[in-house]
This record gives sequence, structure tokens and C-alpha cells, in this order.
Amino acid sequence: MGKVFSKQIDWVNDTIKVALVKSTYMPNIDTHDEWADVSANEATGTGYTAGGVALTSKTLTYSTTKDWWTFDAADTTFPNVTVTFRYAVFYDDSVSGKPLLAYLDFGSNQSATAEDLKITWDYLYQDPESGDITTDSGILRVQV
Repeated sequence: MGKVFSKQIDWVNDTIKVALVKSTYMPNIDTHDEWADVSANEATGTGYTAGGVALTSKTLTYSTTKDWWTFDAADTTFPNVTVTFRYAVFYDDSVSGKPLLAYLDFGSNQSATAEDLKITWDYLYQDPESGDITTDSGILRVQV
């Protein structure tokens, strides 16, 4: 995410994609920094488009009261696919080298069979001050 904050990547205006990746992929945050480091393990299946889907309605907002940035986008749909995957990998398709931004580990293989696969960008959050647990919208939240 350092490239986002140093303005090398424009989260809102660049083409940010999310691709589905098989369980054969072993994430390495120290050495994997480009889509080429991941693409050999991309999921394949009926209706799945290589390279993934471009995120839409992207926002990047800062909370001055909580001191965090929230990266969000419209929920993502892979229409009418038959595919098995474990990870969703985010990368910038507009920049040379297609730098990786983040990955989401679903914990085990997930499958869709001739259906719309929808990823909803919501998460549970526990407020460290109150202890309250809420659901919030967003792909990623970074505290600064």
C-alpha cells in the first residue's frame, strides 16, 4: 500500500483489478510485488475472465476522528462462473509491472458452479475504545 500513499498508484482513477487465485499460490509479502508473481496460479474456469474484474465506484476516505484510511469499491461480481479459488488478489492494471496492492485469503477453497459469484466488501470491526463490534463497508482499512 506504500505506493498508494506515495502517489505512485491512484486507487480512485487507476484500473484496479481483483483476480481469483488457486490454493497452489503461497503469498509472500516480502518478495511478491507484481501481478507476474501471482498470475501463474490464477484460477481458471468456465466464464472466468483471465486477469480478473476491474473494481468500480472506488473510494479512498480518511477519518480524522479515528485516524484511518478506508479503501472501498462496489461489491464485485464474477458473472456466471464455474471456478474454484482460495484468494482474491488486488493489483493495479494501469501501472507498469502491475503492482500488487493486497490479497484476501478466504481460508480454504471456495467454489461457484454456473452462478454469479459476488464478493461483498464488508468486514467486522471492533472499536478499541468501546469494544463495540460493527459491520462496516470497505475492502481495507489502514490505521495511521
